[in-house]
Parts: sequence; C-alpha cells; structure tokens
Amino acid sequence: MNRNWLIGGLASFLLALAGVAFVQGGGGEGAAAEAGGDIVQPIQFPHNLHAGSGPEQANMDCMFCHFSAERSVDAGIPPVSSCWGCHQVVQGRNNPAEVARIGEYYQSGESIPWVRIYKIADHAHFPHMRHINAGLQCQECHGEVQEMGVLTERSPVWGGANMGWCVDCHRQPDEQGVQQASTDCAVCHY
Repeated sequence: MNRNWLIGGLASFLLALAGVAFVQGGGGEGAAAEAGGDIVQPIQFPHNLHAGSGPEQANMDCMFCHFSAERSVDAGIPPVSSCWGCHQVVQGRNNPAEVARIGEYYQSGESIPWVRIYKIADHAHFPHMRHINAGLQCQECHGEVQEMGVLTERSPVWGGANMGWCVDCHRQPDEQGVQQASTDCAVCHY
C-alpha cells in the first residue's frame, strides 16, 4: 500500500512540475508564433498617431477603439465601419494608402483580419474588465502604446506573458501595504 502511495505521489509531483514548466514557458497552442518577432498586420495601424498626445496626434483613449475592455473579458477590436467613419473626416495625410485599404475593407463588407499580438495561454484567463476596474492603466501590461508606431511584436513590459510576471503584479502591496490581488490558482485558472 505504501509503495502505491509513493508511486502515485511521485507521478503527481512530476505532472505538477511539467505543468509549472508549461505555464512558465507560456505554453499552449501558437505560443511560439505569438512570442514576438515581426508580425505583419493587414493595415499598418500607427498607435502613436491615434493615441499619442503630440500636435499631429489624435490623443484618443485606448478604450475608444478597444471599447469593451472595461466591461468584458476581451478588450475588443473596432469594426471596420468605426475606422472608416473616422477616416471620412480625417483623411489620413500621414499614410493615405493605408487609409484607402481601410476603405477597401469597408466597401467589400469584410472585417480587417488583424493578427493578434497579445495572448495568454489558453489555460489561463485575463479578464480585462477586472483589471481596468481595479484601476490599472493599459500601459501597465501593454507598455507605452501611445508612443509606439505599428505594433509588430509584444511590448517588453508584457514580460513574455509568463505566470511569474502576473503573480508578481498580484503580490504588489497597495497604499496600505496589503497585497493587491489574490494569488489563488482559481483566480486565473478556471
């Protein structure tokens, strides 16, 4: 009986160890393809021109386009009609060819097939609304996007989207010295 318990315990330990390695490595389908590198988007969307606050920039809030971040698990991507609606007024003097491509998608009734840049492993959940409603700014996870041009890889701030980076953030104390968020496994893995 003790020998069976020992073998079962050892097997459980090895499975747990493999699971930790999988999580720390950002495992999951497509993890290698999404780990960074040059990603080519169908429209070269310059975040700095839209969200930046300079004289030639639109100073748009992140949630103008990522409209569901404060009330949904996902941040949302605007429909092509929203992009085209703005660009009927703002002609896109910085890159008229890219704005014309938005018009082509709009005229054909197709969605813009954006390539996802930020994605955590399928076995973890990141509800945007909980983080936004807790007072986090988009830049805390995504970096200073308002200063970035066309996104072709994850921001270094993202830290490779590994569990340790997220746990470290959850453990950060608030103004009263209390841990900000739970590190119970079921908070993110449900």
